[in-house]
Amino acid sequence: MATAYVLINCELGSEEDIIKQLKALDGVNEVHGTFGAYDVLAKIESPTVESLRETITWKIRKIDKIRSTLTLMGIEEQM
Repeated sequence: MATAYVLINCELGSEEDIIKQLKALDGVNEVHGTFGAYDVLAKIESPTVESLRETITWKIRKIDKIRSTLTLMGIEEQM
């Protein structure tokens, strides 16, 4: 199982709507609003690294009002 944590910056005031959209996506297991440099943290799990990458690139990063993302990939051998 491939795992990634995606840190998200979004437009001011759009956090709740983005959180709802993220929770509706397949593979998104956890979503949290955060204080600090990023607005939202999402935990993504997928059977393969390729499908994980597709979810992040073609689903998450295409959500309206997301300005930027930072993806942290888990090391499978250390999980």
